[in-house]
Parts: sequence; structure tokens; C-alpha cells
Amino acid sequence: MPNHVHALVQPTGDNSLSEILHSWKSFTANEINRLMRRREELWMHESYDHIVRDWEELLSWRRYIAGNPEKARLRDAEFVLQERHILAPDEQIAQARRMRDGSGKMPELRREHFLRAKKLGFSDRQLAVANAVAEVEIRAKRKSLGITPTYRLVDTCAAEFEAYTPYYYSTYGDENERRESGKRKIMILGGGPNRIGQGIEFDYCCVHAAFALRELGFETIMVNSNPETVSTDYDTSDKLYFEPLTLEDVLNIYDQEKPEGVFVQFGGQTPLNLAIGLRAAGVPILGTQPESIETAEDRKLFAAMLDKLGLRQTPNGSATSTKEAVLIAKRIGYPVLVRPSFVLGGRAMELVYTEADLRRYMANAIEVTPDRPVLIDRFLEDAIEVDVDCISDGETTVIGAIMEHIEEAGIHSGDSACVIPTFSLSQRILDEISSATKAMARELKVRGLMNVQFAVKGDDVYVLEVNPRASRTVPFVSKAIGVPLAKLAAKVMTGKSLGELGFTKEIVPKHFCVKEAVFPFLRYEGLDISLGPEMKSTGEVMGIDIDLGLAYAKSQMAAPPPLPKGGRVFISVKDADKETIIPVAREFLKLGFEIVSTSGTAGALTKAKIKVTKVFKIHEGRPNVLDRIKNGDINFIVNTPSGKIPREHEVVIRNAALAAKIPIMTTVRAALASANGIRSLQKRKVQVRSLQEYHASRA
Repeated sequence: MPNHVHALVQPTGDNSLSEILHSWKSFTANEINRLMRRREELWMHESYDHIVRDWEELLSWRRYIAGNPEKARLRDAEFVLQERHILAPDEQIAQARRMRDGSGKMPELRREHFLRAKKLGFSDRQLAVANAVAEVEIRAKRKSLGITPTYRLVDTCAAEFEAYTPYYYSTYGDENERRESGKRKIMILGGGPNRIGQGIEFDYCCVHAAFALRELGFETIMVNSNPETVSTDYDTSDKLYFEPLTLEDVLNIYDQEKPEGVFVQFGGQTPLNLAIGLRAAGVPILGTQPESIETAEDRKLFAAMLDKLGLRQTPNGSATSTKEAVLIAKRIGYPVLVRPSFVLGGRAMELVYTEADLRRYMANAIEVTPDRPVLIDRFLEDAIEVDVDCISDGETTVIGAIMEHIEEAGIHSGDSACVIPTFSLSQRILDEISSATKAMARELKVRGLMNVQFAVKGDDVYVLEVNPRASRTVPFVSKAIGVPLAKLAAKVMTGKSLGELGFTKEIVPKHFCVKEAVFPFLRYEGLDISLGPEMKSTGEVMGIDIDLGLAYAKSQMAAPPPLPKGGRVFISVKDADKETIIPVAREFLKLGFEIVSTSGTAGALTKAKIKVTKVFKIHEGRPNVLDRIKNGDINFIVNTPSGKIPREHEVVIRNAALAAKIPIMTTVRAALASANGIRSLQKRKVQVRSLQEYHASRA
């Protein structure tokens, strides 16, 4: 049972906070002791975090602690508050007397109190929680009192001469340095701080949107708090607001700038989560509307849309409790993929094979509420995952690219290598994917960009997820086909048609483009490097060539360590992969590699008449596989994880491979792609060509 309890209490009438807590603790202690048939002290002695709201109260607490050091648990020669004898103005002490309320209720804020709270950095949401009211009420009250932020220019010239660069930050002061141009204006919401799942790919989209608006004659207003991005460079937008991407801060900027509308679909999930709140406040959202975004995010609305369109989806459900989750999983069958709603990067996503694991997940699930349930999908084993980026003007939808993942379904799309154009899908499957994408774009009334994730199992195509916004693959697709999709999308969102922009037909390149993920594993020793449904990568690279194998090999060079051309391959796979690894092992033998395996995998390969050298597992003796890795005897490793919680020696082997800069693949499909890449490296010389040369034939 928990060892502490958090309670949010609003005293009513003449009840004091201490009386309420005492009654509540007494009642719960009696009930728990009765149920457990015992008689003993249950609750630990109370400790309080007290909010000090004024100077006089601070002094009284200081005097109390000074007079009762043992109650404050202070040892000899220890003290926590130094007396500075700073003069406090009489008005502040008078204010303190007005503020105190014996009931514990926060009195109604007067203008001077409200302004002081804002100057001290309290957000509208914090004040709303303190006053037990909705944030919108606090905002309305603040505006009615005339308390609005002013904006100052960042002094980029260190006070040597006047700064004209329009970098703004907010303050609750008197002088407002915001400049008015008289131009038509559009606001772009950036991605905010970089983190796994939301990185520079979205900043690319914001930058291209700013360039597109400038070409159309609009004044661009960028809102982003991340100085590491290109969108915050001095020459990207006409105005830059270094402000957090919260509803309060964005609305404050909107109130002052009065743009014609706001772009929310270029900065990833962060600005997308603000769309409904902005619409409710009367802010025009340009492009795909919040209702469509909600339809794509809400599991029931999304399922109804797919049923209407006659599209196949995996059995699924949404749960707000462990009981609901267990019932859904029993109905649709294990394994299931579980994840919270409204998150990016597969955060807290997990592949669950048993009811016990599902119960553990639900017990630890983040922020599960009726409006943010846990999503549960039947997992399609051995399926191929496909990503599609498209652009629509509300009437015409054009496929940007259909990308085939190298890793099988179940690996997060941000961690999986993917290829343009596809290399193993039939034309019938591609046509079905294309028509399904266009039907969903039409139904969702998409204006701008949309990303769809499909799973292909046999001859069946399943819709996994739809995101009516820019995806992290937009920069990759744009470079692969030679068309700036984000730039076109920004123009479409201002009213242009794809016909006017000259992009009405899908472009399938004659060369292969491979996107590979970059991981930070070398910086975090001991972290398991096996891939799964939760994203781990912090970047991506791209390899291009007319030969698929060389394109893949180039991507591995860009995300080192590169593929070897010969040597020894260590293969150790889980039982479920022992059949599928056999053709991969044969490929490596044909390429001249020697196969090294531990007992389990070696037995399966020997049974398939594949020559293999058996090596000790770590606990079986010396020299073992770890010794072989450290001695430089191994040049390539295939090691698929045995389960959600890896065996200890698996993590040791993978980390040793990282330290020795040995390429390691944790999926069978990635190992096969590597074999194909090595074959191309052995046969052909690597050549470098510019993007312009690849796209010259299309021009």
C-alpha cells in the first residue's frame, strides 16, 4: 500500500484545513484497522509544506523556528533562515493582513495581487488550481483587470547600439517594444524543446513554412522556446517570440499580434495538443481543423471512420482502468500493443504478451483519464510496416511517398530504417495503400500534410494510425523525391490549390533512399539497445544510391559503425527467430563470413546443415562470446531480444559490441538488409552524387 497520500482539499464554511485533515485521517485509520483486524497507529505524524504569502508571515515563521529548533529538527549550530533586517514596506504588511483567511480559502485576487502574482511568474493554470476555478476564468478575470504581458526585444547588441532583430520575450512591465508592420500576418507554432520523438525534423517543417509564407507576402510570426533550432535563427521569420508553447502564452501573443490564423501542424504533437484550446478561444486554425485531429486521435471516432470507409483495422479498444484493459485484451487476443493517447514517439508504448504484464502496465500507466485512455491494439506478428506521407488541398490528395520499413512491425517507426520506393510490396498492395490514404484524407478534410501507418500481413492491409499533421519523415521524403512538401503544405493552408502549385502526381524516384535512425547508446552505458515500440533514436541519416544494397550500406556509414566486408558473424537469436535466421546465415556464408553461435542457435543452424563454430555463453566458461568480442574476433552481430525484460548476458553482449564499434542488428529483417548491403559493397564501388544530380533527370 502507498506510504503517502496526496489530497487536494477546498475547505467550506467554517471548517479549517487542520480539522478536515484530522477527521479524514481518523476515519480512514479506523476503517483500515477494522478491515485488517488490527489495532495500531496507522498514519505517521503530519508534516506540512506551508505556502508563505507575505513578508509578515515569513517573519513569524522565522521567529517560531528560532524559538523551537528541536521541533524543526535542527541540530546545534544549524539554522535555516538568516535574519537580514531588510525593510519591508508598510503597504506590503498591510496587504499580508488583508490576504490571511483562517478558513484556508484563497481570497479573491485584487488587481495589485494579481499583477504581483504574474510578475512573480505564476501561470494562469497555477492560479486556477490555487483558486479551484477553471483556467479560462482566471484568464478572463486577468484580462478584465487589464493585466496583460508586454514584450521586450532581446538585446542582441549588448547595449552598444540599438537592437533591431525582432526577438521578443514577455514580461509584466510597462514598456511594450513590439512593432507593428501593417502586413498580413500568420503565426507558426514551433516544436519547443527537443526530446526523443520530437526533434529537428519538425523544425525543418516550421522553417519551410516560414519561407513559403514569406514568398506569398505574409509576415511570419514564429513561436518557439528552443534556441538550438533553425526556426529561431534571426533570418528565418519576421518576428520570433521566445515563449513556452502553452495555451496561455500563445493566446497572449495572438491577442497582441492579431494574425489571420495559426499553423499548428508543423511542430509535432506539442502545438497539435493546443489546437482545441486555441479554437475554443476564437483563434482561427489554418489547415486541417481540430475536429479532424480529434477524429484521428480518438479511438472510437477513428474506428467509426474506418468502418464507414470499409478499411481494415486491427481489433482494438481503449481503457481507463485495469479491468477494462484485461477484458479488451481477452476479446481481441494477445499479444497486444498498449500505449497512452495523445503522445509522440511511442512514449510508454509496450508490446504485451500476458495478462500479468498488462496489469503491471496499467498499474504504472501515465495519466490515464476518461479523455486520455490507454489504447490497446491486437499486434500483428511478422507483418511489414509501411509509412505514407501525403499532401491534400481539401480536393486533391497526392502521395508524397510510400515507405517500407526494414524492421518488422512492432519497432517504432522513428527507430526503424525505411526505404523509398518500396522493395517487396506488390503493385496491388501499393494501389490499396494509395486509395486508402486518399479516402482518409478526403473524409478528414485534410488541408496540408497527413501521415498514415499501415501494416501488411500476407495480402491484407491494415490501417494502424493516422496523423493529420507533418510527420518526422517529411524532410526525408522531400529530399528523396525532390519536392519541398512542407513548403507546399504551408501554401495550401493559405488557400492555394495543388494544381496552382504544380504538384498533382506521385513521384516515384528511380533511385533508392534509405532512412536510418541514429541512437545515443554510446553515451548511456548499460542501456539495452534492443528496439521496440517505444522510440529511442535521437536523429536520423539518409543513404541514396541506384542500388538498394549500397543505399543501405551508405546509411550505415552515416550512422556508424559501418558494415564489414568480411570476417566473423556472431548469431544468437530467440527461439521464435531460429527458423527465419537460417536463410540469413546462408547469405553470410555465401559472402565469405564465418558463423559463430552459442549452443541454442548453433544447434538450429547445424540442423539446417549450416557450418557454424560453437562458442561458450558468458556463464559456460572461457573463452566465451564476450572474450571473442573484446579480442576483435567478431565483425558483425545478430542478437534478437528474448523478451521485454532482456536476459542479463544479452545486454552485456550488446554493450560490448557498442564499445568495440561492432555493428549489431537486433531484428532478423535488419540482418538480412545488412547482408544485402555487404553483397553490394563487395561487388561495387561506393560513389557520391549530389541530390541535384539524382533529381536532374526528373527536371
